[in-house]
Amino acid sequence: METMNDPEKQLKRDIGLIAASLLVLNGLIGSGIFALPGKVAANAGLFSPWLFLIVGVLFLSVILVFAELASYYKTTGGPVLYARQAFGPVAGFGTGWAIYLSRVTAFAANATFLAVYVAELVPALNNPWALKAIAALFTVGLTWANYIGVKDGVRTMGVFSVLKLLPLLLLVVLGLQEVTATTLIPPAPFAIEELGATTLLLIYAYVGFETVAVTAGETSKPQRTLPIALVGTMLVTGLLYFFIVLVFISVIPSDAYADSTLYDVGLALAGPVGGTIIALTAIFSIAGNLAGSMISAPRLVFAMAEQKTLPDVFARVHPNHATPHVSILLHGGLALVLGLTGSFVLLAVASTVVRLLGYIICIASLPAIRRERGDEPDSFRLPGGYLIPLLALGICLWLIAQSKLQSWIVVGILLALGGVLYAAETYYFSRKKTP
Repeated sequence: METMNDPEKQLKRDIGLIAASLLVLNGLIGSGIFALPGKVAANAGLFSPWLFLIVGVLFLSVILVFAELASYYKTTGGPVLYARQAFGPVAGFGTGWAIYLSRVTAFAANATFLAVYVAELVPALNNPWALKAIAALFTVGLTWANYIGVKDGVRTMGVFSVLKLLPLLLLVVLGLQEVTATTLIPPAPFAIEELGATTLLLIYAYVGFETVAVTAGETSKPQRTLPIALVGTMLVTGLLYFFIVLVFISVIPSDAYADSTLYDVGLALAGPVGGTIIALTAIFSIAGNLAGSMISAPRLVFAMAEQKTLPDVFARVHPNHATPHVSILLHGGLALVLGLTGSFVLLAVASTVVRLLGYIICIASLPAIRRERGDEPDSFRLPGGYLIPLLALGICLWLIAQSKLQSWIVVGILLALGGVLYAAETYYFSRKKTP
């Protein structure tokens, strides 16, 4: 029988620095880098690698704010805890719900995208029913791996991380011989078409890091581990992106940027074998991203249930496996339904905007949290007062301003759905439990 008292104490702290870094890495490196270089290069040309690097450096300000916030907490919740402590339970739930929706819709979309790459390697599977079966099989498999223990989920994620990083590094090594002085340092002036839209597209490669903070309750020495994992992994990832895009523009002709992916880079460098390796790498990359999401996203629901903003059934911990198994089943079930029905497409359109809204609330929560928790023994404070948080806030606001009305309509629907669930728990179930 499950114990409902102090579920946080039942979670095992099996996530160390390496595992936390892998969570950040797989949150950042998913499907985006395999498709984005060509789309960005079509607008930014030879300046694309530097644009990736510059945006990464600027977006590091957001990562740094999350690193400071993470250093104040030892418990599961991440963004949910930050917003709740600063602005109350409604903001905590809204932030957690927004980030959770962005993760579950991205999971469903990426599982479908993974199936497409599998079908590229096995043409016989290139039909709608087979694609759905592949996506469903992978979703169910990851759900079960995490249901029976966080160590199994971390091991699965670690395998996929190695399988995707090694080929990407090999692609960079092989492609560097094609780099010239012109592609490395393009001549001025730099012309970037639709800078706002291009940057908003590019930022897809840098989001997804935030859910590592949600696993603080299962992380060893989280106040030290999480900041190091966030900042260190972001720096390494940004540098890797720079070299990948540099190789892309050095290998692919400029008139073919828009229609090319890293698969085409693999073909150009090593023929069909190279293309196959990159296709496999894309599969492993997406698989690693999904494995990381399956570890971290259910902990958001777990945290919201602990805070009594969702039914407490989602805060249950399995008596044998010590995992938040009900929340894991919810995440897997929602992703499975969305992936099989295709209804996730409309939600995915606004997923980045929803995530940025969550970032804004978390950044805005920093002053209140500094005042209340600034004396935590292992915490650290960003230098420069509020200069870095203000830069992070400005970047997020500017990015949101690039979105279209359709995205805001979808965001409104998603937030309204969350409001209904919150009201149901707060005003119906909670009263029903009260004698």
